[in-house]
Amino acid sequence: MKTPNDFPRLRLAILPTPVYRLENLSARLGRNIYIKRDDLTGVALGGNKVRKLEFLLADARRQGARVVLTTGGAQSNHAMLTAACALRLGMEPILVLKARGETRCRGNLLLNRLMGVQVRFLDTDSYQDVYREMDRIARQREAQGDKCYQIPVGGSVPLGCLGYVDCIRELAEQTRAMGVSIHRIVCATGSGGTHAGVALGTMLYMPETRVTGMAVDTDPFEKIVPALMRQTAELLEWDRPIRDEDVQLRAMYGAGYAIPSPQGERAIKRLARTEGLFLDPVYTGKAFAGLLEMAEEGFPPGEENILFLHTGGAGGLFAAGEPA
Repeated sequence: MKTPNDFPRLRLAILPTPVYRLENLSARLGRNIYIKRDDLTGVALGGNKVRKLEFLLADARRQGARVVLTTGGAQSNHAMLTAACALRLGMEPILVLKARGETRCRGNLLLNRLMGVQVRFLDTDSYQDVYREMDRIARQREAQGDKCYQIPVGGSVPLGCLGYVDCIRELAEQTRAMGVSIHRIVCATGSGGTHAGVALGTMLYMPETRVTGMAVDTDPFEKIVPALMRQTAELLEWDRPIRDEDVQLRAMYGAGYAIPSPQGERAIKRLARTEGLFLDPVYTGKAFAGLLEMAEEGFPPGEENILFLHTGGAGGLFAAGEPA
């Protein structure tokens, strides 16, 4: 069996990211609530995508790409971080974004402008339309002699998922050194790749740990996440069966993707006011709201140590304005 270290990788993130107990919140919830600070990965405003991009951009460099194209919503963290990482590597990023949500020069769009990144908006709800436009741009640039590399939304492909398989290896080492057994990990599920990597990584490195993904979009993640897990396991040459029912999800999207929810806004305020930590309204705020709901309902007996994976997204907080 292979490990993520057997694949080409560029060191972009500052690792390991910290893990610690949220003292005030733990006291109030009656459980040990830990956090892994993947909002501190060290590129731009940080975030989970940097781990994926270490593998994806290594593949782009291996193929001799000069131009990197990717996509997402107007305030996509993934797109902004792809641009930042590509620029560090001397590549030209082109972002083809859906003209949905906050399209003014705020949040991540302001960061894209500061970096001088080319952003093209497409007025569509379909990523198939976006991918066709990315193909068109790539053909045009390659006709000019520029090798292109395309990254799907969220970097949620098996090669990108390796970043979060490796994150769980890192987490297993950290918690072992702390003398702590994590009983459940909670993370946002936005395009499926982080959740898939975390879930597969726990099977490999923390087999007694459960994973709950908080769905922040209405996509069929009950199929998407296990499919990505199987494809990533195939890359690693690991043949354990992965069933759809192995994946645990909770719907936290509220009125829809990138639309702030009352629960998410309360969670953002609560963590800010108890621990001095900031979440975003698109991903981590909704995911942390799910953790708080589970705490209110009561975690299963024996689940004393819960870890929240903070995947970043600060740019989205500055696009949304003040929570109600």
